[in-house]
Amino acid sequence: MDIRRIVTGHDAEGKAIVEKDEIMGNVKVMPSGHKGCVMWVTDKTPAPVEGDEDPALRDLGIAPPARGSVLRILELAPGKAAFMHRTDTLDYCICLQGECAMKLDDDAEVVMKPGDILIQRGTWHGWEARGEDPCRLAFILIGGEKPSKHLHDAL
Repeated sequence: MDIRRIVTGHDAEGKAIVEKDEIMGNVKVMPSGHKGCVMWVTDKTPAPVEGDEDPALRDLGIAPPARGSVLRILELAPGKAAFMHRTDTLDYCICLQGECAMKLDDDAEVVMKPGDILIQRGTWHGWEARGEDPCRLAFILIGGEKPSKHLHDAL
């Protein structure tokens, strides 16, 4: 899974520059068995926009820091069953390529195709690629509140 990341910053005079332009080397196998790559992590909002630390290299579970966010790319392999889970987060999911289904309670599901955007609000869910090709998704997870009614504990 090759994912290119470009990170901007400022030089000593305050001029906008590209600080990083690279293929990410931190691709990992997620608990679901699919490949994932953290692109950026914040610990709080407003988020700092300066510094030399690369937050993408941090060891992080599925959820972001409680008051922070994480941008992650996930590539769903065809033929793998959904890894059902729930986090106390607000998730923005963008289907970049391929086709997948987001599964919910009671076998409900919604199919996503490239360009589709899903807002996931702390629900029990899992992802499955549809068809013979992988499905690539971009996720922005933001630390959120626990839903008042739910059947499943957060991971």
